[in-house]
Amino acid sequence: MEITMKKLVIVILLPIQTTFNSKLMTKKLILLFLNFPLFIFSQGIEITHGPYLQQMGENEATIIWTTNNDALSWVELAPIGNDSFYAFERPKYYETAYGSKKIGKLHRINLSGLQPGTEYRYRIFSKEIVSYENHRVLYGNIASSNVYSQKPYQFRTLDVNAAKVSFRVVNDLHSRNENLRKMIGDTNRDNTDLVIFNGDMVSMLNDTEQIFTGFMDTAVALFAKEIPLFFSRGNHETRGRGSAGLYDYFPTKTGEFYYSFQAGPVFFIILDGGEDKPDSDIEYSELAHFDAYRSNQAEWLEFVVSSAAFQQASYRIVIMHIPPTATTWHGTKDVVRKFTPILNNADIDVMLCGHTHNYTFIEKGEDPAVNFPILINDDENWLDIIVDSEIRIIQKDMYGSVLKNHFFLRNN
Repeated sequence: MEITMKKLVIVILLPIQTTFNSKLMTKKLILLFLNFPLFIFSQGIEITHGPYLQQMGENEATIIWTTNNDALSWVELAPIGNDSFYAFERPKYYETAYGSKKIGKLHRINLSGLQPGTEYRYRIFSKEIVSYENHRVLYGNIASSNVYSQKPYQFRTLDVNAAKVSFRVVNDLHSRNENLRKMIGDTNRDNTDLVIFNGDMVSMLNDTEQIFTGFMDTAVALFAKEIPLFFSRGNHETRGRGSAGLYDYFPTKTGEFYYSFQAGPVFFIILDGGEDKPDSDIEYSELAHFDAYRSNQAEWLEFVVSSAAFQQASYRIVIMHIPPTATTWHGTKDVVRKFTPILNNADIDVMLCGHTHNYTFIEKGEDPAVNFPILINDDENWLDIIVDSEIRIIQKDMYGSVLKNHFFLRNN
């Protein structure tokens, strides 16, 4: 503001001329000085990460991306079609809070009022905020996705009435992006409805930038712009200063890392086992509070399994990073005490886990404390799953070779 005022003073002190050319020059100088702060402060707006799809449902989707500078951002949405994205004025969606549009470097735009099982096209925009003083905002340039020389991004909403759903699961990659590329590099909207990351995608989160360098930049390049990603937190994602900001990049309807959703005939429950050691362990530097977190989660789980949507679903699949078996560590024991009794009475078709870095399949009844099958995937392979008249789980290696097959018929 001080620089702006100085420029205004200079403009006022310019000599007043009477000739046409000098008047024109004066106008140009006035425009130059009035806009000079823009040249000083604007560093150029760029989309640094994303976009990617979150919170996909039948009637909504959330699109997330980041920019290098503060910006006002929005999404333009269009129905699927061969017409130009410029054929009509497209509706604009903003992130708002308490009646105001939000600005910042992280942009989370929720698209509501969508139709189930419907394809849409979208475009993202970010208009740089050069300065924001009192009620006055000075805008800079706009960064946006390209719909002129490239196809717009597309997605399809979920449909609980669909007879089939296909999805892929990876876990415990610990920032090995090359492995992620090898595993699911062929993922597209023809062969996959959604992707699940089942924890420990990084080893530590010292800052939120590691979310992207660790796995999300690769996910965006492979599929996440057009195929929804559902995130299941692992114990390693609870570690480091940046872990406190993780939720901002993977929001859910519950406001927690545990949540549920339905896609086709499957009702999914995403559980968060938290950390694997006692809260008092020296490794957590007095910051852990997972026992109480799991207790609250158990109350929520009781509510979910009694819901009509869960009860009426053809299949029920639970996703949790830490398995309720295979070890005697504190986290596992607490999960067994709090979650397993609820799930034992819920007709769960299968639980998918990671964490141990070793493949294990536990048949229903093999562990006397567990009344449902558990598949623990390792860190070098991935799961390709199709659900229609049955659940077919195919474990594949990084090169697509089939390692294991599992089949599950309907429980109800």
